[in-house]
Amino acid sequence: MDDNISLPVTLVFLFFIVVSLLIFFLAIFFRFLEYFFALAYSRPLIVHFCPFPKKIDADALSFLNTKFVFYSRLSDKEKVYFEHRVACFLDKYEFVSREDFIITEEVKVYVAATLIMLSFGMREYLCEVFEKVIIYPSIYFSTITKQYHKGEFNPNAKTVVFSWEDFQKGFDIATDNLNLGIHEFAHVLHYHGMESNDSGAAIFSKMYSLINEEMNDAAFRQQLINSNYFRLYAFTNQFEFLAVVLEHYFETPLEFKTRFPDLYDKVSLMLNMKQ
Repeated sequence: MDDNISLPVTLVFLFFIVVSLLIFFLAIFFRFLEYFFALAYSRPLIVHFCPFPKKIDADALSFLNTKFVFYSRLSDKEKVYFEHRVACFLDKYEFVSREDFIITEEVKVYVAATLIMLSFGMREYLCEVFEKVIIYPSIYFSTITKQYHKGEFNPNAKTVVFSWEDFQKGFDIATDNLNLGIHEFAHVLHYHGMESNDSGAAIFSKMYSLINEEMNDAAFRQQLINSNYFRLYAFTNQFEFLAVVLEHYFETPLEFKTRFPDLYDKVSLMLNMKQ
C-alpha cells in the first residue's frame, strides 16, 4: 500500500525536478541568445514585456500627463509600460531626505520618471549600481570632495544625490540643454553599462566605445568644441561628455540630429530609442 502511494509521489517529484531544470536551461539559453542578438544587431531582442503591469496612483498619473513631456508623447500602450516601470522604480529604491527636505510622492515620481525615460529602450531598465536617492533642498556641501554640489552619483556608496531646486530647474527650461536629473542618471547608465552584462548594457557599452573612439580624433573633438553646441564642461572627461550629450539628446533632439547626425544616431542606438 505504502509503495503504491510513494511511486506517484516520486514521479511527481521527478517531474517537477525535470521541469525546473528545463526552465533553468531555457532561461540561460535565452540570456545567451539575447546577449549575442544585441551585439549583432545593436538592439534588444525583447524590450517591453509585462503581462501584469503595475499601476501608479491617480496623482502620479496626473503628474506624468501634465508635467512630464516624454510620457505625454508616448502611445497608450507605451504609457502602460512606462507607468509599470515607474512603479517598479518606486518599489526598488530608497529615498532619503537631507536638511529637512520633504520627499513627496510627486518628488519620487519625478525622479523615477527621469531614469525610466533614459532607459525606456532597454529591457533591463533598473540599475543595480545604486540603491538610494538622496535629496537636499538646494546646493549642498560634500564632506567627501569638500566642495558644493548640485548633484552627484557615488558608485561606492551606491547613491544618487540631487539638489531639488536644481533638479527642478532642469525641467523648467526644457531646451537649454542643462538637466541635472538626466546628467546624473546618465552617469548611472554609463557605470551600469561598464559593470553589467545584460543586453542593454552590452549595446550601451558597444556604442559608447564607438563614440569614445570618435572623441579621440582631435579633428572631430575640435569640431564639437567649435560648434559651441556642447558646453565646454562636456570636454572635462569621457564621463562628463556622455552625460552632457544625453542632456542634449533629450532636450534639443532636432538640433542635435541636424548638427551631428552620426553622433545622434549612435546615441539613439545606445539607448535603443528614436527622438
